[in-house]
Amino acid sequence: MVVFNNVTMDTFHRRKWLLLLITIVWRKLDLVNGLKCYCNSDSPSCPNSTCETDGFCYASTTLENGIQKYSYHYRVLALRCMNTSQAFYREGYPIICTQPRYYCCFKDYCNSDEISQEILDTMVHTSILEPGTSATAWQVVPWLMGLMVLGVCAAISFWWAKRSGKVKERGSRPLYPAEESLCETRHPITATIRDMIELTTSGSGSGLPLLVQRSIARQIQLVDIIGKGRFGEVWRGRWRGENVAVKIFSSREECSWFREAEIYQTVMLRHENILGFIAADNKDNGTWTQLWLITDYHENGSLFDFLTSRTIDSNTLIKMSLSIATGLAHLHMDIVGTKGKPAIAHRDLKSKNILVKSNLTCVIGDLGLAVRHNVASDSVDVPSTNRVGTKRYMAPEVLDESMDSRQFDPYKRSDVYSFGLVLWEMARRCGVMPDEYQPPYYDCVPPDPSLDDMRRVVCLEKRRPNVPNRWHSDIVLSAISKVMKECWYQNPAARLTALRIKKTLANIDTADHIKL
Repeated sequence: MVVFNNVTMDTFHRRKWLLLLITIVWRKLDLVNGLKCYCNSDSPSCPNSTCETDGFCYASTTLENGIQKYSYHYRVLALRCMNTSQAFYREGYPIICTQPRYYCCFKDYCNSDEISQEILDTMVHTSILEPGTSATAWQVVPWLMGLMVLGVCAAISFWWAKRSGKVKERGSRPLYPAEESLCETRHPITATIRDMIELTTSGSGSGLPLLVQRSIARQIQLVDIIGKGRFGEVWRGRWRGENVAVKIFSSREECSWFREAEIYQTVMLRHENILGFIAADNKDNGTWTQLWLITDYHENGSLFDFLTSRTIDSNTLIKMSLSIATGLAHLHMDIVGTKGKPAIAHRDLKSKNILVKSNLTCVIGDLGLAVRHNVASDSVDVPSTNRVGTKRYMAPEVLDESMDSRQFDPYKRSDVYSFGLVLWEMARRCGVMPDEYQPPYYDCVPPDPSLDDMRRVVCLEKRRPNVPNRWHSDIVLSAISKVMKECWYQNPAARLTALRIKKTLANIDTADHIKL
C-alpha cells in the first residue's frame, strides 16, 4: 500500500469523500434556494447572468486565434467534476477539477471571482488547453528554427567575406597548402624570383627549398617552345608575370634531369655567370611524367644563336669572353669551409650551352654532365649516365681515351680546351669585316662528325681551327687569339687554367680601355 505524507492512499480518499459528502449535505441543509453561479450563456435557465444549481459552479477557458476567452456554467452533482480521478480537495478552495479547461467550486459566484480567473490563466500558461494550442506552437517552431539557420548562415558568410579580404591582401596562394603557406608567408606576391632566392637561401647559394620549388613549378604556364635537343625541349614559361626557362626532359633522360638538378643545387654554386637555377619538379600531364628544370630566362638565347644572327665589337668580345672565363673559374674553384663548394668540371662546354644576358655578358648552363671533386677522398663524382660531351668540342685526350678519369684535374683541362674553341667562334664574328658564323673544324669534318672524324683531325693530324691573318692587325683579336692557342695545346698540362684565363682577359680589357 502506498504511503503519502504518513497517510495511506485509501485513508486519503476516504477523507476526501467524507469531506465531499459533508459539504454536499451542508449545502442542501443551509442553502434552501441552491448554489448561485455566474453564467454568460443565452440559455433561458440563465436569466440576468445568474443561475442556481444543486451541483457545482464551474468556469472554462479556450484560446481562439491567440485570444483567451472565458465561459461560466453550472453542473449537476453527478456530472464531470465528481469523478474521483478528476477532482481533489485543496485547502482554501472547495473543489478544483483537474479535467483540462475546467475550474469547479462550491461557493456562490465562485466561478467568476479572482481566484477562478487566476487559475484559468495558469491553465493557459501551462498549456493545459485544447490541442489547438500545441498545434499553434508547432507552427511557430519551424519559423523560429528557420530564422536561427538564416542567422547562422549570415554569420558564416560575414566571417568568410572578412577572411577572403585578408587572403586577397596577402595574395593568391599556391595549389599545395603545406608548401604554399611556406612560400606565401615569407614572400609576398610582389616578390621576384631573385628576391625569393636571396631571402630563402640566406647566402648559401644552394637553391630554394624543395617545397618552394614545387610550389613555383606548379604555378608556371608554358608559353612557347624556344629550343629542342636530345634531352627534350626548352620552353618559355610565365610565373607571376615573370619569364622563366623550362627545360623538359623526356622520361628516358631521368638520370640527366636528376643529375643536373643535383649539380645546380650544390652549395655556393650560384654565381652571376652561372645560369640561375630556380626549381626542379616532375609533373604528370595525364599521358606521361614530365621532368622539369626551371631556370632564369634570357631572351637573347644561346651564344650560338646570338653569333649566328649578330656580329660583335671588340668591347663586347672581351666582355663576353671574360664573363665566360669568370663563370668557368667559379665552377673549377673549390671553396673550403663548413658550407664550402666542391670543384666542378662542366664536360660539355660549347656555344649552345652558354646563354647571353641582356647586358651581353654570358652565363654557363647545362650542367647535366658535370663532375664534382671530392677533396676528402680525392675522387671524382661522375654521373651515371650514358651521355657524352659534344664530339666537336672534345679535347684530344678525351677523343683518344688517354685521359685519367680517376683524377679531377684532367676534366678541368678538358673544359679549357673547349673554352678555346668558343673564343674562336666569338672572334670570327668580331672586327670591321667579320666572318660568317661557323662551328669549330667546319672545314675539316662533316656537319655531324663522328668520334673517328674528330679523332683523326684533332689527335692524329693535330689540327686546330684556322686563325685569319686579319686578327694580327687588331690588338684585341691578336690578344684573344694568343689566349685561345694556349687553351687548346695538345698537352693538357700546358694549357692555361680558368683562373689564369680570367686574369689575362681582364688585363686585355684594362689595356684596351687605357688605349681608348
